[in-house]
Amino acid sequence: MASVTFDKATRLYPGGDKPAVDQLELEIEDGEFLVLVGPSGCGKSTSLRMLAGLEDVNGGAIRIGDRDVTHLPPKDRDIAMVFQNYALYPHMSVADNMGFALKIAGEDKATIRKKVEDAAKMLDLTQYLDRKPKALSGGQRQRVAMGRAIVRKPQVFLMDEPLSNLDAKLRVSTRTQIAALQRDLGITTVYVTHDQVEAMTMGDRVAVLKDGLLQQVDTPRNMYDRPANLFVAGFIGSPAMNLVEVPIADGGVKFGDSVVPVSREALSAAADAGDRTVTVGVRPEHFDIAGSGGLSIVVNVVEELGADGYVYGSTSAAEGSQDLVVRVGGRQVPEKGSTLHVVPRADEIHVFSTSSGARLSR
Repeated sequence: MASVTFDKATRLYPGGDKPAVDQLELEIEDGEFLVLVGPSGCGKSTSLRMLAGLEDVNGGAIRIGDRDVTHLPPKDRDIAMVFQNYALYPHMSVADNMGFALKIAGEDKATIRKKVEDAAKMLDLTQYLDRKPKALSGGQRQRVAMGRAIVRKPQVFLMDEPLSNLDAKLRVSTRTQIAALQRDLGITTVYVTHDQVEAMTMGDRVAVLKDGLLQQVDTPRNMYDRPANLFVAGFIGSPAMNLVEVPIADGGVKFGDSVVPVSREALSAAADAGDRTVTVGVRPEHFDIAGSGGLSIVVNVVEELGADGYVYGSTSAAEGSQDLVVRVGGRQVPEKGSTLHVVPRADEIHVFSTSSGARLSR
């Protein structure tokens, strides 16, 4: 197994004036499951393809273990890639698809069969080994693509949105299976997705990209609790964090009719930057329902999920007409059109600079 290092790796497409990936610096530890996540066009798939050798690196370097692989062809990098569209040979059986790379490498038939059967057992594919891909479901085909990668025992697995073609329920069960399999195998894995729920549930660490720039890399818990900037705060979490621009008041911030205390460090950092307002981030579960005071919101939509409910509402025009999401108990769901008074919990508030987007609170 091996670690992976992006050392200021840059990719500039011909004719472009802005890099698709801009000086990416990232250390992925041996055996780690790292997820690259971000919106479409952020550079996550390009980063993965640079690591695979499918895209040129125009600046910086990429290392697998101690080897500089920046300009090595893909076949010499000891990696295995799982694609979004499975990329299976339609005329070959499942067993032949899984063992094809070993056959090309000159392994004998008995060894290939043993490795294929071991991988098939691990992936619950034994009964399908003699079938052609067209006779399999999408989830089964994806497992075949996984099996083809596993039999090679590479140093690094690369996965490019492997679950996006599956339906929602199958996606949940397959992501659990992939995460468990990676832990059993202990192979360094770089996984690309645009789905932040997938990223949070699968990765040992998550790297968030935007416009080719790395925004933050951290454990899912730390990223949820301490987003580095406004972009990460709004991107990570489902439903998304509420972000409200509020005026600075004496000792805190003015939130509707209430003054909510925030740290002096955050207020002084905002004052140093010349900001008269800050952007406060509050997760939907970190609001308390008040009898009066706080911020009043008119309930527009209610999502009842059984144990919980999510209230989608908007503040009045006098308070700046802001859309908010508030989590409520599944048994205390308000009526549509009613008014709720909410106050954020002071110890769960995130404070960001409105001008730069940087995090101000600890």
